[in-house]
Order: sequence, then C-alpha cells, then structure tokens
Amino acid sequence: MKPVVFSGMRPTGKLHLGHLVGALKNWVPLQDTHSCVYSIVDWHALMGEYEQSKAITSNVYEMALDWLACGLDPDKSVIFVQSDVPEHLELQMVFSCITPLGWLERNPTYKEQLREIKTRDLQTYGFLGYPVLQAADILLYRATAVPIGEDQLPHLELSREIGRRFNFIFKADFFADCNPILTETPRLLGFDGRKMSKSYQNAINLSDTPEEIRKKVMQMITDPSRIKLTDPGHPDVCQVFSYYKVFIGDKIKEVETCCTGAKIGCTECKRNLANILTEKLAPIREARAAWAAKPKNVKDILDSGAQKARALAQETMRQIRAIIF
Repeated sequence: MKPVVFSGMRPTGKLHLGHLVGALKNWVPLQDTHSCVYSIVDWHALMGEYEQSKAITSNVYEMALDWLACGLDPDKSVIFVQSDVPEHLELQMVFSCITPLGWLERNPTYKEQLREIKTRDLQTYGFLGYPVLQAADILLYRATAVPIGEDQLPHLELSREIGRRFNFIFKADFFADCNPILTETPRLLGFDGRKMSKSYQNAINLSDTPEEIRKKVMQMITDPSRIKLTDPGHPDVCQVFSYYKVFIGDKIKEVETCCTGAKIGCTECKRNLANILTEKLAPIREARAAWAAKPKNVKDILDSGAQKARALAQETMRQIRAIIF
C-alpha cells in the first residue's frame, strides 16, 4: 500500500505562482509515489468568504481547470469538492468537542489574518475553528503526509495534536501523526513585497495573459539603493532577483553577475523576468484552455472523485463511531 497524502486549496479566486511553486509543483510528482487525495475545500472558503458565497461555485470550477492544467491526473489521484463528502463536517463536529479553545486562539495564521484582512469580518466561530476542519480533512483519509507550504506548519501541528488528543481521550491508537512534505520554494512574495495572496490582490495568476504578467512584474520593487544604471546592484535585497532564483535554475549566476556589475538596468531586468514567466506559464494556459472547452469532462472528474473519497470517508467514520459510542 502506498502512503496516503492529503492536501486541499480554498476556491477563493484564481490560482497564482505561489500555488504553483508552493504546492502544485510538489503535488504532481507525488501522484507516482503516494495515494493522493486532493480536495477543493469549499467549506473552508465559506468560512472567510461567506459574504460573497455565490462566487464559490464558479471558483471551484476555475480551480479544477488550474489543477488539471498543472498536471493533476484523475487516474492517479482522488480529486473532489469537499462539500460533496459530508463526512468532513461530521468528523469536524467530533474534533470540535475535544479541541481546547486556547489551541485555536493561539494559532499564528488566525492572528495574522485578523490583523491583515480588514475588508471582511473574520471574528466568527467558523473562522476560529478553521484548523479543526482542516484536521478533519486530513485525518478523515488517515493521511500520513501532507504537502504544504511553510506557513501552514502550525496548522498541521494542530492537526497532529487533535489526532493525538482523540487517541488519548478515547483510548484508541487510531490516528497516526501526519508529517509535512515541504517544497523547495516555501514562500514566494507577491509583487508588492508581501506574502502572495488572493486576499491581498498582489498575485501573478496562472491564467494571467502576457500583458497582465508584464504589468504586475513592472510594479515589483528592486534594489532601493541603486539610483543610476552604473550603480552596482544588490541582488539579495531585490524582489525581482528572488523570482529569478525560483524560475531560471542554473542561470542564476549569470543574472547575479549582470546585476552586481551594473551590466543591466532594473527596468530591463523586469522585462526579462516577465518574458520568463510568460514562457513558463504558456503550457499551463494552453492546457487550461483545452480543459475549459470540455466542462462536462471536468464535472465528471469531480463527481467520480467525490464517490471515491466518500467511500473512504464513510469507512473511517464507521470506525470512529465504533470507538466513541
């Protein structure tokens, strides 16, 4: 039996480069070594986007297109929409009964979101309990590994603690610890220098046109101490250079030499980066267009995935009820 991997994404808008390098780049090869369960977690989206809930349905479809275009294969993975498997909420209810309130209030991601996001009210019972549903998502499939970004490590640790607490309270050795699988690029900043996020509207999206990519890249902040073209650059403080390190591999030394030797200006450097990103995203845009031309096929993939996921989830809940009652 292959080890089980679970991961999910909230359908709150278009997927961006951060999702590509921080998640999808990792998800695709895992399909050959693990039993992968990938969920579009629409209940999670509702927790923060309840005032714009009508957009979630279309976002689910758009996310499915992005996933398939990036290489997720329904013949290798279980791909489904979270709300199509009601056992997620059933296990969340069980975990809500045993999770101490203090664990949730101390979660650093929760505190960061309350501080940073002012456009909607996140001080709700549902949003506070976000990590409890996340734990249910993972443990419902008895996953032992979760491919995540660095910023999700506190949530994963909370999932482990909830699983351990269940085992302790009900005297059962049922849930195993789930371990993180981190990507080589744990975090990619948005074009404004903050964490790349749909919430901050600072993302370069996978579906962006070449013109949209160029416009966003040209807004990036370069070396603030480089005033004249003849001034040597300092790549370590340049946001544009941080992108080069991710997307050009072995050629990074050449870019670094040009920057420190003042052989290229910051504007030209940005134009070159925009061209590189446009070329990198071209195959994804083409594959996405091909899937978009077959909407019924996309729906069938999600429906079939939900059936497979629910069969696994129902068996887990059958065993959990037997342990509890």
